Amino acid sequence: MPYTPIVATLGYVLSPDGQRVLMVHRNARKDDQHLGKYNGLGGKMEPGEDIAACMRREIREEAGIECVEMRLRGTLNWPGFGKNGEDWLGFIFAITRFEGEPPASNAEGNLEWVPVNGLDALPMWEGDRNFLPLVFDDDPRPFHGVMPYKDGRMVSWSYTRL
Repeated sequence: MPYTPIVATLGYVLSPDGQRVLMVHRNARKDDQHLGKYNGLGGKMEPGEDIAACMRREIREEAGIECVEMRLRGTLNWPGFGKNGEDWLGFIFAITRFEGEPPASNAEGNLEWVPVNGLDALPMWEGDRNFLPLVFDDDPRPFHGVMPYKDGRMVSWSYTRL
């Protein structure tokens, strides 16, 4: 059977000095699978979009800012991650320059500038703690990871860098 994951983007907007990252505290919708967790910004790719256009659109929709410069930091395959066990394939970006000023919140929750070195203290998906260091490190090579989930929990984690 062919593998047909939901294709999505996940972006981490860095402050101009690179010390803080814009995160959404998912606290707005009671039915949210991510309720209470902090996450980057992003979402599902739409027909007719390339992955970079998807990332730009999602950042514009969720934070009201325009991406000026961004780098693909990696890809993540999340088999079984969805609410009903759907598979997801994510393209992870660091947005290093942007125009505009994000609002205090969006439809998903509060938008907060968080110190990059303080991310570990936030409530988030346990799997995020594995790949986030790769998003913010100095290695220019993108990572390519696999992180299976079962019943809402990470089962394993592996990645390569090329």
